Amino acid sequence: MQFTVKVNGVERKLDLDEDTPLLWALRDTLGITGPKFGCGIAACGACTVYLDGEPTRSCVTTIDSVGDAEVTTIDSLQGKAADAVREAWVALDVPQCGYCQSGQIMAATALLTETPKPSDDEIDAAMEGNVCRCATYHRIRAGIHRAAEILEG
Repeated sequence: MQFTVKVNGVERKLDLDEDTPLLWALRDTLGITGPKFGCGIAACGACTVYLDGEPTRSCVTTIDSVGDAEVTTIDSLQGKAADAVREAWVALDVPQCGYCQSGQIMAATALLTETPKPSDDEIDAAMEGNVCRCATYHRIRAGIHRAAEILEG
C-alpha cells in the first residue's frame, strides 16, 4: 500500500504493508537509524520519535496510523531545549553505552519544552518507561537539571 509520510521535514512515499511498524519504515526503508529497536512492545523507549511534537513509540505505531502527522526523529531534532539537552549530556557524560540515548534525549527534550524547570518527580514521570540498561538514571536526571539551567541562561 502507498503512504506519504513527512519525516524530518521531507515528504516520503513508501510502499509498505499497512501494519508495518513506523520504526521499520524509518530504519529499513528510509535508512534513518537514530530510533533504535529495543523491545518491540513500547516498554523501553529506544524507538521514541515525535508525531506532531508528541513523543511516540515507533515500534508499536503502524505506518497506516501516522496519517498526516509529521514524524521527527533524533536525526533532525532541533530547538533550544534539544540544544540544551545535548550540551548537558556532553558536559556530564550522561551516556554510558549510548544505545538508549536517542529515546532518552527525545523524552528529555519533550519534557523541557513543556516544563522548562522540572522537579525530580516531573523528570521521573516524564522519563518513566525509558529503560537504560547501564542504569545511568542519576546522570540522566542530572543532565535534565543541567539542561534546564542552560535554558534559564
